[in-house]
Amino acid sequence: MSNFTKITVSATVNAPIEKVWDCFNNPEHVVNWNAASDDWYCPKSTNDLRVGGSFNHTMAAKDGSFSFDFEGVYSAITTNESIAYGLSDGRQILVTFEKSGDSVIVTEVFDAETQNPIEMQQGGWQAILNNFKGYVEGL
Repeated sequence: MSNFTKITVSATVNAPIEKVWDCFNNPEHVVNWNAASDDWYCPKSTNDLRVGGSFNHTMAAKDGSFSFDFEGVYSAITTNESIAYGLSDGRQILVTFEKSGDSVIVTEVFDAETQNPIEMQQGGWQAILNNFKGYVEGL
């Protein structure tokens, strides 16, 4: 059991589960939605979606002032249902995809890091998930 505070964010995406899953995991899509605000973007994404596989999403400020790699290793994957992964600092994330009529409820439960306030982390992750929802629904 981790000593991290758990944070939950969620969005209802009005699209079929297969489309939601593909857009969430395919690097060709990830680079189009993976940013918390308009002054950030995701210039590069790689994803080896299998247990023991890893992903790396580069997050960068559009003005070139800062960038970092968000990366992790998958510990469990159930296609169209859930993804679990760990980060190098020991934090764990669980993403679930729950069908609800013609929509999919995407929920992310993640261990908070200790550098930034909980509210800021929740706001950032929620903003990225909201971008994801808008991107998928706009396709």
